[in-house]
Amino acid sequence: MRLSQNVADIGREAKKIIVAIDGPAASGKSTTARRVAGKLGYVYIDTGAMYRSVTLRALESGMMDELRLTPEKVRFLLEGIAVTFEAGRVFLDGRDVTSAIRENRVSRHVSFISSLKPVRDHLKALQQEIGSGKGVVMDGRDIGTIVFPDAELKIFLVADVSERAKRRHRELLPGNREGGLLPSIDELKREIEQRDRDDAVRAHAPLKKHPDAVEIDTSGLTIEEQVECVYRLAMEKIAGTAECGAGA
Repeated sequence: MRLSQNVADIGREAKKIIVAIDGPAASGKSTTARRVAGKLGYVYIDTGAMYRSVTLRALESGMMDELRLTPEKVRFLLEGIAVTFEAGRVFLDGRDVTSAIRENRVSRHVSFISSLKPVRDHLKALQQEIGSGKGVVMDGRDIGTIVFPDAELKIFLVADVSERAKRRHRELLPGNREGGLLPSIDELKREIEQRDRDDAVRAHAPLKKHPDAVEIDTSGLTIEEQVECVYRLAMEKIAGTAECGAGA
């Protein structure tokens, strides 16, 4: 089912909304959010890339172990940090880190960095500032629950862990930039399961579904299907029509 162009035009003229997309690792959040933002003519904000960029900075500075011991090091890490997005690329302090932040060494440590309250507070403020004018699609793990609990449309994407491991493996296939062996699907599955546990039990902004969020299981969906579903829900919210019932 697709919205008619007429309904879409009415929706675009009526108002702008915030679309918050949350979910665990490799559930399809970033790709879906990026494409939905493009279809809506909205700004796309990849909050996961923001946390990955902070993690990359911590790894490159050699501060990772110290971060566990000294909160001052966390504040120093965040001081003056600049994460920007341009033409689908991610820049850390002016350097293109689009590929570097997807390396598996970053994936292994990003859950820890994301659990630090100073990091979450700092990035939350930036995210709220960016989204204050609405007309944004933002994905992450706490967008609908913490960053924008009043977002007009909240989506929670899920997928089978085996399918998520296969997706992450495909992400790494074009080139393992760490110089080592490409992790196996089983290794990635264990890492994703551990990250799910870490994200669910962390003290600050744990991963959970907002009561008002529409849950969509992407395990058996193509990327085109999940993008179309979220886009349709967004247009229905914008136009004030009924929701499609993609899942509770």
